[in-house]
Amino acid sequence: MKKIILTTLLATALISCKKEAEKTEENSSVTDSTNIQDTAQPETANISLKSVSIQQTADFLQKKNDTLYVTNFFATWCGPCVKEIPHFKKKIEELKDQPVKITFVSLDQKDIWNTEVPRFTLEHGIQNHTVLLDSQLLDGNFFTSNFKEWTGNAIPFTFMRKGDKTDETLGMISEEQLNEKISSLLK
Repeated sequence: MKKIILTTLLATALISCKKEAEKTEENSSVTDSTNIQDTAQPETANISLKSVSIQQTADFLQKKNDTLYVTNFFATWCGPCVKEIPHFKKKIEELKDQPVKITFVSLDQKDIWNTEVPRFTLEHGIQNHTVLLDSQLLDGNFFTSNFKEWTGNAIPFTFMRKGDKTDETLGMISEEQLNEKISSLLK
């Protein structure tokens, strides 16, 4: 029964993200596709995003020191994920001289790791803060070992840790929420 409910929730979340992404695409301006290929392709060819293993991700999530680690799990096709990226970018700039590390973890399929994901990260200015994780390898043990609330049923998901204090946000985080949560953990 739990598997059916979890599958239904995951399917609903994925469909919602897809619909949101379609809405975002409808509202974006039309650009000549030859211009995109001519300008974007050479730049993305120079971007090499680092892939991380499940163990490396778990080790990173468990770091306990004076640095605030903000980890955002996203996918390029997820509309709510795309909408919250500017909030994180603003915080990266604001907190660049403080002990804060903001990392985006792409859960996109491996077949677009060298094409769509680098293009997306360059377009959104997050290429220096993004790593790749093969979401196909994630299992229940990964989620129960690293999170109190997140079961992998939906994205975006943001995990914050400073020392022993943690915070989890399932779903899109507003700029105000992000500011409040970061301020609270930096105290």
